[in-house]
Amino acid sequence: MGKPSIPKGTRDFLPKQMAGRNYIFNVVKRVFKNHGFLQIETPAIENLNTLTGKYGEEGDQLMFKILNRGDKFKRAINDGLQKETDFSELALKYDQTVPFARFVVQNQNEITFPFKRYQIQPVWRADRPGKGRYREFYQCDVDVVGSDSLLCEVELIQIYNEVLSALSIPNYTIKINNRKILFGIAEVIGEEDKIIDITITIDKLDKIGLEKVNEELLSKGVASDAVAKLQPIIKLSGSTFEKINILKQFLSESQTGLKGIEELEFVLDFIKKMNLEKSLDLDVTLARGLNYYTGIIFEVVCEGFKGSICGGGRYDGLTDQFGLKGMGAVGISFGADRIYDVLLEKDLFPEDAMQGLQVFFVNFGQREASYIFPLLSKLHKKNISSEIYPSSAKMKKQMSYADSKGARYVVLVGSNEIESGLISVKDMKNGIQEEIRFEDFLNKL
Repeated sequence: MGKPSIPKGTRDFLPKQMAGRNYIFNVVKRVFKNHGFLQIETPAIENLNTLTGKYGEEGDQLMFKILNRGDKFKRAINDGLQKETDFSELALKYDQTVPFARFVVQNQNEITFPFKRYQIQPVWRADRPGKGRYREFYQCDVDVVGSDSLLCEVELIQIYNEVLSALSIPNYTIKINNRKILFGIAEVIGEEDKIIDITITIDKLDKIGLEKVNEELLSKGVASDAVAKLQPIIKLSGSTFEKINILKQFLSESQTGLKGIEELEFVLDFIKKMNLEKSLDLDVTLARGLNYYTGIIFEVVCEGFKGSICGGGRYDGLTDQFGLKGMGAVGISFGADRIYDVLLEKDLFPEDAMQGLQVFFVNFGQREASYIFPLLSKLHKKNISSEIYPSSAKMKKQMSYADSKGARYVVLVGSNEIESGLISVKDMKNGIQEEIRFEDFLNKL
């Protein structure tokens, strides 16, 4: 057997990395709770038929399917079956939105609508691993189901700004668009039936460039005159107001397209009143690859970091596929792993978020240890992280252990200290050592 390893696109997290990740989760949770969202969880595995057909062809291909076991597998082999579904009935969840739609339908009698939920869990994609692309990654989702109101979108933009500001993410941009505008564009250029191909292709503009986008559109059967008509839209620039005016003229013949603009204007008007419009950018090439989006869509990018760090949008009618009709729904997702990479790359983790052990007691022997344990209990009751070394090893070994734990204070309690009723405390930040009563040290902490 060779060296132990983990699958590509997955990672182990060391204590220091976990401290950084928990810092992100705590900020995100705080903001979600402040806005009245309630936490739920769904299983890591779902029935394959729950997930398939909801994300589009690419999503179906990138799903981690779980092989049937035992008799079912043998039967499929013996019967010479060919289809993938004959060998698999379960899959790891690809995102949290489709399982959430299933959850809502299944638990509709237990929840009150509109239902505001948040969820922080891992998802899995059989993607090609690379920088910022993982096969297992955490999503921090926040959604409202059971409302058509565009005030939900306004609140989600607020949440984006609150979380990203609290995490000190520098120069971020919330890109915004509307799937109805994209449908309107496809309608105007006479290619409504190619709407999915068009949106998936123009969504790649940042990654592959204009020339390749045009080539791909032609290869997918979009007529060359339609591709030509599309150019001014793909190259659209100027202020949000200017872009909207150009779009209004371009989409004047499309009811759906104009409805999309009307929705955007409603949201932008609210955002302006809240002085948040600086963070927003109308990007007509933003399409979001997933098939279930129906209205306003979002993606967040950060200067100097490749790829998006957040995404989301409106997906009315997703619950229809599970038998619950007419449910408006909208949500956004924070990519915890990508946000972690941004904070690490730009050295933005606050010092106290990465703080290690607060108090470390040196172990001089059994008598001293039995004196220290009641003191540790008092520290633990006050939620002060503290420990004693498990054996009376050499001082050098104990000190290097304290160092590895990032201990802020090292406490020495020997026979002299036990007799005097004082403890010796060394502040590892400034190197100052003092003798102090334990109660005074506790108050100081």
